[in-house]
Amino acid sequence: MSRYNTPASYGSVAKGFHWFMALLILTAIPLGLVANNLAYQIRSPEFDGSLEVISRVYILFSIHKTIGVAVFFTALLRIMWAISHPKPGLLHPDRKLESWAAETVHWLLYGSLVLVPLFGWIEHAATTGFAPIWWPFGQDLPFVPKSESVAHVLASLHILFVRVLIVSLLLHIAGAVKHHVIDRDATLRRMLPGKLDLPQPAEHKGGLIPLFTALGVWFLVLGIGVMAGFFTSPNQPVAQAVSAQPAPLQQVASGWEVQNGTLGISITQMGSQVSGSFTEWTAAINFDAAAPTGHVGDVEVTIAIASFDLGTVFAQAMGPDFFDNATYPTAVFKAQLEKLDAGYQAVGTLTVRDKEVPITLPFTLDLQNDQAVMAGTVTLDRLSFDIGQNMPDESSLGFAVDVQIDLTADRVN
Repeated sequence: MSRYNTPASYGSVAKGFHWFMALLILTAIPLGLVANNLAYQIRSPEFDGSLEVISRVYILFSIHKTIGVAVFFTALLRIMWAISHPKPGLLHPDRKLESWAAETVHWLLYGSLVLVPLFGWIEHAATTGFAPIWWPFGQDLPFVPKSESVAHVLASLHILFVRVLIVSLLLHIAGAVKHHVIDRDATLRRMLPGKLDLPQPAEHKGGLIPLFTALGVWFLVLGIGVMAGFFTSPNQPVAQAVSAQPAPLQQVASGWEVQNGTLGISITQMGSQVSGSFTEWTAAINFDAAAPTGHVGDVEVTIAIASFDLGTVFAQAMGPDFFDNATYPTAVFKAQLEKLDAGYQAVGTLTVRDKEVPITLPFTLDLQNDQAVMAGTVTLDRLSFDIGQNMPDESSLGFAVDVQIDLTADRVN
């Protein structure tokens, strides 16, 4: 069997692309539908917070996204091969309406097989911390910001165009069945493997009308989506079953006033690093910049747990198996500040939930007159704080939690 198309049949390359794409699509679509159904269950007020269900959703979406990326690249290769090689001739060139419909459906399929996974991929890159793509090339895309509004628009486009894909696929299958069962012609057989005795139609001559028809369908679907309100209000993130407001924090007396800062953490979820930060916290800092080595002050930091910005895994993090924000709305770090021969360290305790754990935080300090710029990192074990005890291994969630602190503070006169 030749690798190239002939007027009678498709070549082995086109056939391979066709059936491989069929396998990917018929796997990805059901996975996405099942995962979405479970996601709606998680968003339901009746959801019991089962980690087994949440983990199942993560895995299903990860497989769905990974297959989707494979569909995207395979579709690009398929289209490049299709436009560089002539198609077999039409078996019924006199059926103008049928030929136009078939060509239109082909264009809808080609376009959807590129646009649907592309929109889903961009949506994934714009979100934080949910169901990674299983490949070694990272989860982000150039020029795609982490943004709920961007993710919502792309999610809406993904949903709209996947419907076009499903309808086009059903029409394509219906057309093949019609040719095989009713017309009893060779339309389906010339896409099957092997060398077959097939009729020799005239050379295929395509036109642009089906392409413009497909473009019209896509614009019509976009218009329907706009009128139906697909783009007006963000969907609730998957797994956000818990609504939590940050605990109010009282003003604290401090010898140094934090002007700006970041209190971030990074974890490994299903083999992919997920980063987030706490946006509301107070720091009471007493520090003697002129003191020699040894004790130079103390610090007490109170953190509003529900101010944790971790994208789509926020609700899981707030749940009773993790931070349990409803019971323990704040975390507290108390430490003595020590100046070393090289650098500084904060030696004290971190209380999360009802667990008080001793930690030592090494940090650097850049002092310029009455301003101090501090940066420090420390790695914690989530199990030390009874976080995620129902995940006793690292297959779903790593033990290590990397904490990164950066802040700028001015001396209070």
